[in-house]
Amino acid sequence: MTTVEASPVLVVTAHPDDADFSSAGSVARWVAEGRDVIYVLCTSGDKGSDDPNMTSERLAATREQEQRNAGAVLGLKDVIFLRYPDGGVEETPEFRGQIVKLIRTYRPGIVVTQDPFRWQHRDHRTVGRVALDACFPYARDIFHYPEHIKEGLPTHKVAEVYLIGSAEADTQIDVTDYVETRMKAARCHVSQIRDPEAFEERWRKRLEEAKEKNEGRITESFKKVVFRV
Repeated sequence: MTTVEASPVLVVTAHPDDADFSSAGSVARWVAEGRDVIYVLCTSGDKGSDDPNMTSERLAATREQEQRNAGAVLGLKDVIFLRYPDGGVEETPEFRGQIVKLIRTYRPGIVVTQDPFRWQHRDHRTVGRVALDACFPYARDIFHYPEHIKEGLPTHKVAEVYLIGSAEADTQIDVTDYVETRMKAARCHVSQIRDPEAFEERWRKRLEEAKEKNEGRITESFKKVVFRV
């Protein structure tokens, strides 16, 4: 049996850049440790612009390519786009079933998703809620989405969920050695960075402040949910 420490990691977020701006250091560390990391983007971020000359279709294509570029930097196993409308993600059995199927396909020990209990973008809250429900009980129980079983995908028990952006973070991952990879991945999201120099300066300042508070180390924070498996 694959241990949690060696198992794949499935990262389920609402938009391209959500994971890279929050937890790319942890992702880079997991990849360096030999783990498969798979990104699932529930939307393509087709509303994330204030450029009047942009179209939703061009923006979606642009942001998908930016996410693929960041995935190449991080060494992801796969980047999957579900292509729900940005700002229009709804909690439906069909959507939940897609996440359940991906969990049963990739069989992650850890799922990373957004904290559904924190006030933030509606898509973030919806995706976090659906991902948590998909982990437990739906991916675990044989009578939920039995069509997957017929397709040869057995049930799967996710051991842990890491919630991004939680006000109740209780788990720190040391990413000191992966800061530059994290920065390189974040910089791939060009369409979301108005002023690259200011972006870089702001991030560097935050890193220095974090180092001062944490004895020279850089960490990323999560709220960990543990399921009994």
